[in-house]
Amino acid sequence: MKAALAALALLAGPAMAGSPPADPMPPALELRAHERLMRTLDATTRTPAPFETDGCSGGLSAAWETIAAAFPDFAEAHRDRPPWEACCITHDRAYHDANGAVSVAESLAARLAADETLRLCVIETGDRRTPEIAALYGLPEETVRTGYAALAAAMFRAVRLGGAPCSGLSWRWGFGFPACR
Repeated sequence: MKAALAALALLAGPAMAGSPPADPMPPALELRAHERLMRTLDATTRTPAPFETDGCSGGLSAAWETIAAAFPDFAEAHRDRPPWEACCITHDRAYHDANGAVSVAESLAARLAADETLRLCVIETGDRRTPEIAALYGLPEETVRTGYAALAAAMFRAVRLGGAPCSGLSWRWGFGFPACR
């Protein structure tokens, strides 16, 4: 774990906790996807399916659970679910119904806000856990904070790229609504 945190710190670079990383989603592609979503919603009752969540998508929660089951010491120190999983579930709630957006502009802004909220929530989780993790692994607190900031930045990039509306993925923006036409 100590080596993993050190590697994350190297990936994070300086001042990761401040502003979000550059948005990897091409603006024109993002705009077209939100336009398609709004056309799809206009053709429906705008009533999403019942909410469901997988915790942290992309297999993150499932992998964490598998690792915790295989390594009891890991589970004892870090629990059997990711410590930031509540952040992912809040993010899933916003994604489920496109955060109630009724226009392309609202949808674009709400998705970016949800993704930034996820990033900040993961950083806040790291801030709460930093003293415990630093003591457990004999690391400087700044290394732990930097590791969490790198993880938060990676999650931000992943949801920006993989969570676009109308992608066909189960974790897309507006996943509670029918697939886009």
